[in-house]
Amino acid sequence: MIELAADTLDTLRQVSTATITAQLIKIAGMRSRSPRGIAPLDRKRARFVGPAVTLRYAPMREDLDGRASTVHPDNPTRQAIETAPPGSVLVIDMGGSIGGGAIGDILAARLIFRGIAGIVADGAMRDVGPLAEMTMPIHCRGSAPPPSSGALLAVGTGEAIGCGGALVEPGDIVCADEDGAVIIPRHLADKVAIDGLEQELIEVFIKARVLAGEPIDGFYPATARTKAEYQAWITAGRPAIVRP
Repeated sequence: MIELAADTLDTLRQVSTATITAQLIKIAGMRSRSPRGIAPLDRKRARFVGPAVTLRYAPMREDLDGRASTVHPDNPTRQAIETAPPGSVLVIDMGGSIGGGAIGDILAARLIFRGIAGIVADGAMRDVGPLAEMTMPIHCRGSAPPPSSGALLAVGTGEAIGCGGALVEPGDIVCADEDGAVIIPRHLADKVAIDGLEQELIEVFIKARVLAGEPIDGFYPATARTKAEYQAWITAGRPAIVRP
């Protein structure tokens, strides 16, 4: 697996998903990196960054019901929960199904104990009342009372999956905030982090100037003039920007 720069994950924690998606378009022409139809269960607890651990579900088949329980030693959900490294993100391919909840409060408690950073799923969770009181940030499609086996069977972990229309490979970098989640191909993470943080910093300057009355024409998105004026502002010690 490609080694990341030592500060890449910390840098990405300072970059919004909006900026990351813009950088992925700019750097690699990628417009399909944000899973569709998901949102944080709690917008006050929505942010995380970490490498993906993948889990895949398929439609349930009743004669395989015994394999659906996490009691079964070969159950992929159990395997993913017990082997995911601390700091990783559990990304779940549920095929968009909301017929059952993949993770409830007990499994979430285990993930919290093991140091998992967050969950992204293109399906439902259950026990969302207790989940809302826990520290695990979760992005999903909604809630459902039945367990996942009401509609789905876990069939694989540690493989490429689809989540909300986005391809996710194990080790890809998952970033999430109040807007949603975005999946950065691992080989692009270092550059997205560096360029994304630079964009965040210059947009602080741009926003302040626009609030002070600056027209966006020729100024935003950042032009050569914008960047020159930004550098001059930095050199001057970042003085307060006020209305003319």
